[in-house]
Amino acid sequence: MNHISPVIYQFLVKRLTDFRLFPPEASKIAPQMDALFFFILLVSLVGLTAVVLLVASFSILYNRQRHPVAVQVEGSTLLEATWTIIPLGLFLMMFVWGALIYFRVYTPPPNAMNIYVVGKQWMWKVEHSGGQHEINALHVPTGRAVQLTLISEDVFHSFSIPAFRVKREVIPGRYTTVWFEATTPGTYHLFCSQYCGTNHSQMTGDVLVMTPEDYRKWLAGSTSGASLAQNGERLFASLSCAACHNARPDARGPSLANVYGSRLTLANGQFITVDEAYLRQAILNPSQHVTQGYAPIMPTYQGQISEEGVIALVEFIKHLDSDYRIQQTLNTTDLPPGSEEKAAPAGQAPATQGRVKK
Repeated sequence: MNHISPVIYQFLVKRLTDFRLFPPEASKIAPQMDALFFFILLVSLVGLTAVVLLVASFSILYNRQRHPVAVQVEGSTLLEATWTIIPLGLFLMMFVWGALIYFRVYTPPPNAMNIYVVGKQWMWKVEHSGGQHEINALHVPTGRAVQLTLISEDVFHSFSIPAFRVKREVIPGRYTTVWFEATTPGTYHLFCSQYCGTNHSQMTGDVLVMTPEDYRKWLAGSTSGASLAQNGERLFASLSCAACHNARPDARGPSLANVYGSRLTLANGQFITVDEAYLRQAILNPSQHVTQGYAPIMPTYQGQISEEGVIALVEFIKHLDSDYRIQQTLNTTDLPPGSEEKAAPAGQAPATQGRVKK
């Protein structure tokens, strides 16, 4: 190697050994997507080679010097059918193959672990259901399906993990989801792959894939002391939501126990399945979907609650399997019997319990 420049030698040995045309395959779906990609690439290269060879050979065999007088060449039905049917079959194969992968990518398993990701110029804020919070980092275990629920606080972003072959648009005012199952422990790059402003190139992070045991240790050591559902319960109480959403016969709002995943009948007669997107809209734009049998009296909380606060409320409602916690909250905020009459000014009717509307 003495005849090679030290600079070139360092480049060849130190750089090309780590050079990769493609990121590592670190998720369960990555090999399937790469197989489709390389199949399309192979078909394209074969087609390109065939066209180049035919053009070159025809240019030589049928040039003007060899054939000064043009000769009419009749078409061949068999040849035309061949070059039509074979590419059509290849294209249909690509379509079906790609459709199967598409539906697999956008249909998370029912037991997937849900993690919320909020995009903001210029950072990624991650919220785990156990109350763990991260910025520009995402810890996940191997061998477990992970669903990401994504939303933006400002402009359009795009959440991309090349090693997982994951890319999903992050849209303001709307939840989008994507899922993956990590297979190889390690640290992988996280990018915003859509231009979102001046510091777009700095909107990066790391995905840390851990073994299940290490992940459990990380969860135990990173908890904030309260889960998302518990934070949502506190916010629910502070906003006096229980004043209307309780199981009392005269409740002005529907009960929220076991509402998640149920099928509601709206005031306009339509049916809707309650999911995270519906709960978010019901909090920020309650007049859009009014439950049948109730008046549209709930005020909007648009601009009053952050996206993290909405996420906490959504998680609280998702895990609400009875009205017990709401009744406890309502009982602690009710005034003692007879206190309304004492507190009411002269000439006014006594105030009613739980008078805060939601």
